Amino acid sequence: MGTASDNRTKAERKSDCELVITRMFNGPARLVFEAWTKPELFKQWWVPKSCGFEIGTIEMDARVGGTYSLGFVKDGKPLMTFFGKYLEVTPPKRLVWTNEETEQGSVTTVTFEDKGDQTLLVMHELYPSKEARDESFEGMEGGMPETFAQLDAFLAAQG
Repeated sequence: MGTASDNRTKAERKSDCELVITRMFNGPARLVFEAWTKPELFKQWWVPKSCGFEIGTIEMDARVGGTYSLGFVKDGKPLMTFFGKYLEVTPPKRLVWTNEETEQGSVTTVTFEDKGDQTLLVMHELYPSKEARDESFEGMEGGMPETFAQLDAFLAAQG
């Protein structure tokens, strides 16, 4: 299976329909979990700055059966919307949600494990096909290390 990594972020194709990204973060799992579930925090780090767009609207109801919607804008104009539903929310250990913007939508599972003063984050994506996984992997290859570096900076700023 293929692998793409920077110094701290590792992305691997685990099977024809699975992609797994792992990274250690400085800070407790409680704080990293909050950064993924509170809209005012999530908006500060999620979009890679090099993309040239930002989150214009955000709604997150992080509870089982709750929904989320991320409306991206570029130059003040709507660009795309990501949305889905939370299937599992277990603070501060685990989040599972759907990605419903296409028929090839994936299911994302993120686990947060305290490791002393750090958190081991494992993000697992399950796709309906190899083609959907490969298309997503190309986008994540460059974007996730940058996104996670931004999360690192956000966590450092929290003290």
